[in-house]
Amino acid sequence: MINKPIVGVAALIFVLAAGGVYYLKSRNTPLPAAPTAPAGTAPATGEPAIAHPLPDASGSAAASGPVPDLANSDLPLRDALAQVGGADAVKDYLVPQDVIRRMVVTIDNLPRQKVAVDKRPVNATAGSFAADGDELQSTLNQRNFERYKPLVAVIRKLDMQQLGAVYIHFYPLFQQSYQNLGYPNGYFNDRLVEVIDVMLATPDPKGPIKLVRPNVMYTFADPALEARPAGQKLLIRMGPENAQAIKAKLTELRTVVTAAPLKHQKDPQ
Repeated sequence: MINKPIVGVAALIFVLAAGGVYYLKSRNTPLPAAPTAPAGTAPATGEPAIAHPLPDASGSAAASGPVPDLANSDLPLRDALAQVGGADAVKDYLVPQDVIRRMVVTIDNLPRQKVAVDKRPVNATAGSFAADGDELQSTLNQRNFERYKPLVAVIRKLDMQQLGAVYIHFYPLFQQSYQNLGYPNGYFNDRLVEVIDVMLATPDPKGPIKLVRPNVMYTFADPALEARPAGQKLLIRMGPENAQAIKAKLTELRTVVTAAPLKHQKDPQ
């Protein structure tokens, strides 16, 4: 489903969290329940089966100092991100409260069909959605792509090594939040890498993108596109140039947060 854009982001670990909630019409959506046996997690007993252990991130000024507890992590995380992406970007894009939990919830839901609007980690994107045509036959107006360019400009400038260092420094809190979400034996970095791979597998449709409006919200007219994960539909709606820039940064981020570089991309199941 395509709803009103509500995303921006201050830093790109979080392109997934931030970018994944672009909507064409605002609507509160209940948070989808966590599956009982999510892919990539260990059985109900024992330690997590870790596929992508975090590398060392020592030596980064933005990732120094003690790790706070989760309840008091908002200000230290925002300060660290400001060193990477700039104080103005953090102020303009990132929500001030409950940042890590919002990021974890959104990232976890990007491969699904819906992302919870009320759990978004970022402020609303300026402007409104535009479509050409009527409710029966419409196409995505390319003016929508322009709305995302300020966000993409911030992302293009990010140093992924520094950003990854911040993520790794605060990782115990991401792990804690992920387990609190309903994955007691899950490893959040594995889920992050899995979601990055889903995003990188996003197709690049050629020609005008056709829409339909069966009720309040527009959807893709092509059932194959509409069946895509929420995160992939986000990139499609951003336009090919913006999507390419995001994919390039996600590829860099994947290399930083894993022990080995990207070897392949697979289409989500």
